[in-house]
Amino acid sequence: MRPRFLLDENMDRAIQRQLQRLNSEIDVKLVGDGEVPPRGTSDPDILMWIEHNDYILVTKNRKTMPKHFNEHLADGRHVPGILCIRKSVTMRELINILYLIWYASDVKEYWDRLVFIPL
Repeated sequence: MRPRFLLDENMDRAIQRQLQRLNSEIDVKLVGDGEVPPRGTSDPDILMWIEHNDYILVTKNRKTMPKHFNEHLADGRHVPGILCIRKSVTMRELINILYLIWYASDVKEYWDRLVFIPL
């Protein structure tokens, strides 16, 4: 099964559009879209949502998300994965990285992992 992505609310919608242009089968949502958590949802609630809906979170939140991630796991919870975006990555690089993850990875490769990208 291929990974699905939830972009946090601070991500550019152009990332979503470009990924879907590369392949319309890529399931990528943006926080605030109709069927996902609304803008302003707390980090712990986002983690609960991705756990229940099997989406990998893509976020620029490098300050508080690692703390919430560790607390989530300490509570016996799980996540399909979190991809924290480094400051230095360009939009083009990010789109290419996400496409490669979608194309070449199994959904379980990121299970309970927080990965900073690019590596």
